[in-house]
Amino acid sequence: MIRRLAGELRRRWLLARAPAGPRRDFLAAPWPPGGLPCAAARYLALDLETTGGDPQQHEIVSLGWVCLDGPRIDLGSARRRIVRIAGAMSAESATVHAITDDEAAAGVPLDAALRELLAALAGRVLIAHYAPTERGFVDAACRRLLGGGIAIPAIDTLDIARRLMPPGQAPAPGSLRLGTLRRHYGLPRYPAHDALSDALAAAELFLAQLGAAPRPPTLAEWLA
Repeated sequence: MIRRLAGELRRRWLLARAPAGPRRDFLAAPWPPGGLPCAAARYLALDLETTGGDPQQHEIVSLGWVCLDGPRIDLGSARRRIVRIAGAMSAESATVHAITDDEAAAGVPLDAALRELLAALAGRVLIAHYAPTERGFVDAACRRLLGGGIAIPAIDTLDIARRLMPPGQAPAPGSLRLGTLRRHYGLPRYPAHDALSDALAAAELFLAQLGAAPRPPTLAEWLA
């Protein structure tokens, strides 16, 4: 409950200072009520592929997202956008996400991808596996391109995995990875490090976790 209240207050503070534009339009949508059952909320599962782990130094290479209305995944909403990055793609980065310099050069400007994402995300709760990455990179991009930071309600499937463990049990090494958790729930294996397939993988994992919860959770209980 405290996380939702703090997030909603930050949203209002940012909205009061935001100029007209896509960032203000996003911030104008209130966060969903904390007492809303998770099974009844609206979501957008997001994954980002980046050139590194620091939002202040590294760039977004691609974005993938898909919307959920309650427990229904809307595959028609699925989007994958490759971004035209400013710097060169490192060999290590290209190896991880298999996006070449030529593909990145033909991508869309980050500004355009960000505007499209914010329009789809407005009024929804973000789902991501280790949400600080997605929140951090989107916030940094908004600060660089749209005039200020952002406040996004989020459910982190990695955090939920920890919460669903028996009390006092520490996670085994590697057990909280997206692919490992999907195998735990009997979900199919998808290609890793593709933004859209990872977003869909996180959406399905969230629904599996929702079904495994000891009782139906509310948004306030599961928000990161």
